[in-house]
Amino acid sequence: MRDTSAVVAKLVAERHRAMTADERWLVASSLFDTARAIVESSLPADLTGPQRRIAMARRLYGTELPEAAIAAFASYRGAAVTD
Repeated sequence: MRDTSAVVAKLVAERHRAMTADERWLVASSLFDTARAIVESSLPADLTGPQRRIAMARRLYGTELPEAAIAAFASYRGAAVTD
């Protein structure tokens, strides 16, 4: 599905090409942080830390991660999502 006109798509592509690698990194990082905040805000408040990490991983990565990776992330004590 394309919901962006060719003119606007060209402007966006030109803007991206004009960005430095650092600028592209900052934009992508900011978008990920925003997506993560949205997902976190949608999770039930009564989840434990490990349950919250599992829910986050499943929501953000879907079936891209094997269950073993999700379980390892859930038990990781240095994870950003708090207990």
